Amino acid sequence: MSRNFYFDCSSGISGDMTVAALLDLGADREVLEKMIASLQKQGIEGFQVKISRVKKSGMDACDFSVLLDEIHENHDHDMAWLHGKQPIENNGETVHLHHVHHTHRPLSDILHIIDHADMTQNARKLAVRMFTILAEAEAKAHGVKPDEVHFHEVGAVDSIVDILSVAVCADDLGMDSAVIPWLHEGEGMIRCQHGMIPVPVPAVTAIVQSFGLKLRPAGIEGELVTPTGAAIAACFITSDRLPQAYRIIRCGIGAGKREYGLPGILRIMLLEDADDGENTEKNNRESNKDDTNDDTIIKLETDIDDCSGEALGYCMDQLFAAGARDVHFLPVFMKKNRPGYQLQVICTNRQAPQLENIIFRETTTIGIRRIAVERTVMPRKIKTVPTPWGDVRAKECEMDGIIKVYPEYEDVAAICRREDLPFEKTFRIISAACVQAEDKQ
Repeated sequence: MSRNFYFDCSSGISGDMTVAALLDLGADREVLEKMIASLQKQGIEGFQVKISRVKKSGMDACDFSVLLDEIHENHDHDMAWLHGKQPIENNGETVHLHHVHHTHRPLSDILHIIDHADMTQNARKLAVRMFTILAEAEAKAHGVKPDEVHFHEVGAVDSIVDILSVAVCADDLGMDSAVIPWLHEGEGMIRCQHGMIPVPVPAVTAIVQSFGLKLRPAGIEGELVTPTGAAIAACFITSDRLPQAYRIIRCGIGAGKREYGLPGILRIMLLEDADDGENTEKNNRESNKDDTNDDTIIKLETDIDDCSGEALGYCMDQLFAAGARDVHFLPVFMKKNRPGYQLQVICTNRQAPQLENIIFRETTTIGIRRIAVERTVMPRKIKTVPTPWGDVRAKECEMDGIIKVYPEYEDVAAICRREDLPFEKTFRIISAACVQAEDKQ
């Protein structure tokens, strides 16, 4: 049985809703609090975090709030201000938006914050990916390069806390993929630092266009999908189709802050594929062979003979940060007897446009081959295995009676660094513990 995380975005999606839903689903609160404390140690100030229970349309939900002080307040949840119906006032005087404090941070500053936060390498990778998606979207919206983007709304304190919290909670739950059929979105206009802008806002429009996310009109005035929410969806989505039959293992409900007449919740469910008596998994392979399925993958390929090794290495880093499944360089001899490299990138069809853009931007190539490749993938899930050094996450793959269990590299590496142990020997011992744990089941 394979497991999937399903995002029910009937009321849209935002950063705080996602964190709350993941906490409600079972993410470790202590792990999250350690990360938040590490941000405060870095000098990220002007905020407090509150986690509580609230009622939304009579449903019990988790609420994750980043409470900003007066200097950093962005009025993101002030409905009248958001929709241009009233100005910001301070002591009876109108405050113009350009007088309100906004923290501007380039992507390099945000990456520095992520690099020094108390989080695993995998969580760090997820956070980098989400901010990279946002940088690409903001760059497209404003007509500049990604490294020239100076985030204001996205670089604000609450957005940094939201995105890093999502990364930490998702990593703690072992979530690296998700089923997201569509995002409910509103219409009309909404206010930002630059004035009134249409919904979906430009950054959201750029993200859903680049990643092929589906929007479904909600028929109400308002912003249901925030740029942070769109980046989260783009980071994790691997399919827009639910299994033909499934069981709900757990359900997390995260509360939103804006009041739009909808329940204002995000549900994230852990699902387990269920055999409906007609070999569901086989039927899925046969009937759903499209670019969102795990058994179809895209290979991007281009030959390069006039690009420096430094540029190619940087390109590889950018491709991985944007979510490429794998990146290869193969030595080749090209026309006129020129030695060069063939760059191969493995990704989903949904990711291909963004990754192609990175290749064109960071290398000298002027053409990329896009090849659809069918593959067979063993269903996998993350489990916890006891070892002499504590619990370690392991990836368990099973299909047709074949079972393979592999310890997570980052967990093994962390033990080696902490205990000053050699990696190869430690990996063998932990692998044996994984096999023993499987034999006992």
